[in-house]
Amino acid sequence: MSINKIHNKILVVDDEPRMLQLIAMNLNLEGFEVVSAQGGFQSLEKVTREMPDLVLLDIMMPDMDGFETLKRIREISNVPVIFLSVKAEESDRVHGLDLGADDYITKPFSPRELVSRIKAVLRRVEPENAVKKNEIKIDDDLTIDFDQRRVIVCGKELKLRATEYRLLYQLVINAGKLMSHETLLSRVWGPEYQDEDQYVRLYITYLRQKIEKDPKNPHYILSERGLGYRFIEFAQNGKI
Repeated sequence: MSINKIHNKILVVDDEPRMLQLIAMNLNLEGFEVVSAQGGFQSLEKVTREMPDLVLLDIMMPDMDGFETLKRIREISNVPVIFLSVKAEESDRVHGLDLGADDYITKPFSPRELVSRIKAVLRRVEPENAVKKNEIKIDDDLTIDFDQRRVIVCGKELKLRATEYRLLYQLVINAGKLMSHETLLSRVWGPEYQDEDQYVRLYITYLRQKIEKDPKNPHYILSERGLGYRFIEFAQNGKI
């Protein structure tokens, strides 16, 4: 899938026909193919049948809310999902991301912002093919194979979301260097996210919970208060 090639298929899920029509019109103008669903249950059928490249999912729906719908979607598909919601509280945003959403946009939003966020998410889920990467043994407990997208902790392979993978990649290839919030946002999420510092904090937390023995006292991903994060230096037997 390439965002340079138009006709990415977007599934829009909302119980308001007017909102569906408005979003579809703007996305069609940008070259996207749009399919729609008017509720959570219908969206599950469309995800299976239409195989969209991305889902725009409203939260406040009568038959099944967006949070529950996302849980069901994640049982059958890893398709990227962006929440669209009037619920602007940070707790709702964090809850949505915890459930596996790739982004959360608060209504009302401009068509330009929506398209920009969609393109940014599609970029993040694309494989990073530009550079061949080798398996890297950080230490006896952590091995990362960027070529195969495999992360092994204490002999057990982990599953990382696309954004977690890209964040880990940026940290590891810059091991020993301080990576500011702004740099990580630009390289992992895109320039559209320059004011979304909480995304970095959240996904650092997700990574630590997966790769650290004690996430509250991290060994691999270290914080520099108010500045950013740094991955520990390691002896690179197979350099990237």
